[in-house]
Amino acid sequence: MDDCIKKLEASGDYKVIRRFSPVEQYQADNGSEKRIGIFLDTETTGLDFDDDAIIELAMVPFEFDSDGNIYRILPAYNALQDPGMPIPTLATDITGITDEMVAGQAIDKEQVAKMLSDAVIVIAHNARFDRPFVESFMNEFQNISWACSIADVNWNAEGMEGVKLEFLAYKYGFFFEGHRASIDCQAGIEILNQTLFKSGEKVLKRLLESARRTDVRLWAEGAPFEKKDDLKKRGYRWSPGGGGKRKAWYRDINEESLSEEMIYLNDQIYPRAVSELPTDRFNAKQRYSNRI
Repeated sequence: MDDCIKKLEASGDYKVIRRFSPVEQYQADNGSEKRIGIFLDTETTGLDFDDDAIIELAMVPFEFDSDGNIYRILPAYNALQDPGMPIPTLATDITGITDEMVAGQAIDKEQVAKMLSDAVIVIAHNARFDRPFVESFMNEFQNISWACSIADVNWNAEGMEGVKLEFLAYKYGFFFEGHRASIDCQAGIEILNQTLFKSGEKVLKRLLESARRTDVRLWAEGAPFEKKDDLKKRGYRWSPGGGGKRKAWYRDINEESLSEEMIYLNDQIYPRAVSELPTDRFNAKQRYSNRI
């Protein structure tokens, strides 16, 4: 079989990818100091954490060191949750989870809390989506550092045209049946164990370095309405206010980029120079949370 694969790929006309099989251990114990991370994924009834609910939660803990090496994969937790409402057809079509499957099911909050107490970081593939859902479900998710395997790795700089988990898996030579929480987590850890194509760094090492940064949420208060398209192109998002939040355009940037961003706003957005705008500083303990 291996010879056939080599011949096919050597022709330049074929790319052979393997079906992913969950791994129990990536590297043998070498005596280095290890910590525990958790790769987390949720399946939900929809996209709005205020109105929708979790229907499945998976958490896969793993050992890692400061150099981004991954060691043992520890016992995982996976549970369905009855949302107390009918699951929309679209959610069932995507996840395969039905009302009958979740009826009477509940996530064990004590077990989840115990797992979080042993870990130093939670990683999700699109943490901006998963964190608000789980924080609404359990306060314990508010008190741990978070990282995102999309936003905390500059995939574009590494030559990747997309960031979906299935696409990254394809680029790294494997495929999996996605959109069930547990297998998505295991595939996510497999990608963290890979090496970036251009820099040659471990994916997990790059992610951890990025997660340690301090960010600034810069609020472009009073920006002219006619500049909204320019702000969107720049990466600003709109906050409609309410719940004690500001009503303004905002952008999350690295603390070191604040001066440069102020120059852009004064040159391109505001008709008259502004010397100061509201900011919120945050790190991995708050990043991707809706509480900012």
